Amino acid sequence: MADKTKIDWCDASWNPVTGCQHGCSYCYAERMANRFGDHLGDPLQKENHDLAEPMRKNGVAVTYPYDFEPTFHRYRLDIPKRWERPRTIFVCSMADLFGDWVPDEWITEVFEACGEAGRHRYLFLTKNPKRYMELHKKRLLPAWDFMWYGTSVTTADTEYFFSDKHNTFASIEPILTDFAPDKDQWFGWAIIGAETGNRKNKVIPQRAWIDHITQACDRNGIPIFMKSSLRKMMGADFRTEYPWSTK
Repeated sequence: MADKTKIDWCDASWNPVTGCQHGCSYCYAERMANRFGDHLGDPLQKENHDLAEPMRKNGVAVTYPYDFEPTFHRYRLDIPKRWERPRTIFVCSMADLFGDWVPDEWITEVFEACGEAGRHRYLFLTKNPKRYMELHKKRLLPAWDFMWYGTSVTTADTEYFFSDKHNTFASIEPILTDFAPDKDQWFGWAIIGAETGNRKNKVIPQRAWIDHITQACDRNGIPIFMKSSLRKMMGADFRTEYPWSTK
């Protein structure tokens, strides 16, 4: 939705769907939505909301009318078509589009909007990677070269999505413990970052944690993008690599 973003691994963010029910304690998106939302929903009901037009207050569109409750903003589907310059777009930075509560129809309509503006590159991210496989089995997960499917990975036992038919990546952010991915099937790109913000029990990573992941990725030829939260810690070893620039 925003043509500019502070997220350093993409050019823009686009939020046709907002809201999530994972309840992660470190979630910046929930804090933002609850802060700037209009509090119209009932969180205890855990309802989905479907808006054909933006809700307005005093003539101004409300960005998060139901705070962090799942909301489909259909009127935002055509935004990528309006962006003429090609961009790398983080899709649903304020949601988990692949949460179990999200209907297949919402997801397929977002995919269709991506397909109508294939000059852009689209990056998706979820904490529920099994949904990728469910969609793939239903033949609903496009294998277009401009689509990248990511999994949020924070600990060694986190399951992630890998595929020989799709572009995949892992966002290891926030890194919460010392581990190194070590599996037979690998993703195509790794993003690594530390927890930010002022949460009371915020986890501060050690340099060795980052080194272990970096070494594992290097052994398997995986490009690495370190977020700015690691710049001071990594010093001269700070890396910002993109997989599409190595093809």
